[in-house]
Amino acid sequence: MSGGACGPQVVVTRRLPAPVEEALRARFPDVRLNADDAAFTPEQLAQALQEADVVVTTVTDRWTPAVLGASGVRARLLANVGVGVNHIDLAAARAAGITVTNTPDVLTEDTADIAIALVLMTLRRLGEGERLLRAGIWTGLRPTFHLGRTLRGKVLGIVGYGRIGRATARIAAAGFGMRVVWHAPRDPRVDDPATAGPPDAERMPTLEALLRASDVVSLHCPATPETRHLVNAATLAQMKPGAVLVNTARGDVVDEAALVAALQAGALAGAGLDVYEFEPRVTPALLAMEQVVLLPHLGSATVETRSAMGMRAVANLDAFLDGRPCPDAV
Repeated sequence: MSGGACGPQVVVTRRLPAPVEEALRARFPDVRLNADDAAFTPEQLAQALQEADVVVTTVTDRWTPAVLGASGVRARLLANVGVGVNHIDLAAARAAGITVTNTPDVLTEDTADIAIALVLMTLRRLGEGERLLRAGIWTGLRPTFHLGRTLRGKVLGIVGYGRIGRATARIAAAGFGMRVVWHAPRDPRVDDPATAGPPDAERMPTLEALLRASDVVSLHCPATPETRHLVNAATLAQMKPGAVLVNTARGDVVDEAALVAALQAGALAGAGLDVYEFEPRVTPALLAMEQVVLLPHLGSATVETRSAMGMRAVANLDAFLDGRPCPDAV
């Protein structure tokens, strides 16, 4: 491994929880942290590849073929702090001789909690309620005021039945009495007791069948070329009138223009979003809709989980530099 007498050079593109940065400083005294926590430009990403042996990266970094194919690349590892790697062109990374790792498993439960929170907030209209109270509009309890819908007995459709999808299904069924149906393009591992979904969850043969059956559709599929705009005008038209869409997966799974049109037409009762097609920009029409709950990508945003994600990236980094197989190589 290059790096000279000073040891391997490590660049971290965003601030990480204090225990993670302390662990990196202890291992690599010359580690370069991002003091101002601003997203790297393409030029800064290319420079990091030229100057470092390892780059610790996050979803805000866009590792395009142009960046990865620049001349003078020195880095041999991109240690991603997160599960999804759709921001990294894996083919270009392989062509450049760069290993990519991620941080699976550790964020499952917290991300599922956010999905359930969005279901609850959207069906019960909690965001609307808080805003009108803060605006001084509330004048006291009235039996017909601001009615939402109960979760119990509603059908929750899970699109993508990996660990997070199954955890969301389990919470919805056990905690809120929802009936769960699910669909995944490929058979997921459903035999893992640690991440099992509810035993009576029903697999739907097609996405269309799931959309027609569900009162709430929650997205948990990875971002791939095949899932880009999986939710579009055609699929939205197949959802139940008055249904709700929740997305804690990746923003480009949803065609936001089509979602806006469906909400404006009243075809959907609402949506709960934690990720966005043009993140961090949010489609302006969504910002103006009272029936839409918007969160700033908080799926894994707890002290415990973000710290565990960072330490998992450090473990991959340690393995790589020691010449051992990376436990989470993509």
